[in-house]
Amino acid sequence: MTAVGRLGTELRHGLAPLARELRLADRAEIRDLAPNETAMTFDLADEAACLAACEGVDAIVHFGGTPVEAPWAEILDSSIRGTYHIYEGARKHGVPRIVYASSVHAVGFHRMEDQIDAAAPLRPDGLYGVSKCFAESLSRLYWDKFGIETACLRIFSSFPEPKDRRNLWSWLSFGDCVRLAAAALTAPRIGHSIAFGLSDNAVKPVDNRLAGHLGFVPQDSAEPFRAAVEAAHPPADPMAPGTLHLGGWFCEMGHPED
Repeated sequence: MTAVGRLGTELRHGLAPLARELRLADRAEIRDLAPNETAMTFDLADEAACLAACEGVDAIVHFGGTPVEAPWAEILDSSIRGTYHIYEGARKHGVPRIVYASSVHAVGFHRMEDQIDAAAPLRPDGLYGVSKCFAESLSRLYWDKFGIETACLRIFSSFPEPKDRRNLWSWLSFGDCVRLAAAALTAPRIGHSIAFGLSDNAVKPVDNRLAGHLGFVPQDSAEPFRAAVEAAHPPADPMAPGTLHLGGWFCEMGHPED
């Protein structure tokens, strides 16, 4: 499990009660290990290291890779090659289940009012989103052909609290992020599933019914933050691409190498 990033740190602590031992992995050295934790330091582009990290584990929580829009070479190595290496590690070492951090940016160019569900076509809003589409397709292949279950968690905006007006509908609290990952790890059967990672916010622009078998029940909401957020941020232009589409400002970005 990637354990140094924003969400990896939360998951490391939140998922600890589910495991006798947590094997943590990151490019940065992890020093503050608990008694039931071991750590490995490597880059996801290193196939041999990825395969070694997958040996002897019961499940993989894959939250690694480039976390934002980035130049193609970085996306290719960390998020595309890296995810392939993780799935090859799972296949070769018999790991039965993976929980993968996908993203809203795999479907970012769908409009807010489309009310899409997990069966909607992929519509990435950048190279980062393309890497998530690749991983979702790769994970489906490894389920259909090799029987490795995956829950692709399309995380929207996971922060300590909502930062802007978009977050009033796109927010996933840290607590709900842990609950979503825990549900994906413990559900009796997940096959190949796609779930939208959102808290129980008042505005619900996507339909999560196709992930009901995971048993995820969000317990937090952005509503307690609404007054403060609306006071601090003026309303967005309703016709701006970042307001029209699920992907927000990613839909307004140019090519990362321009």
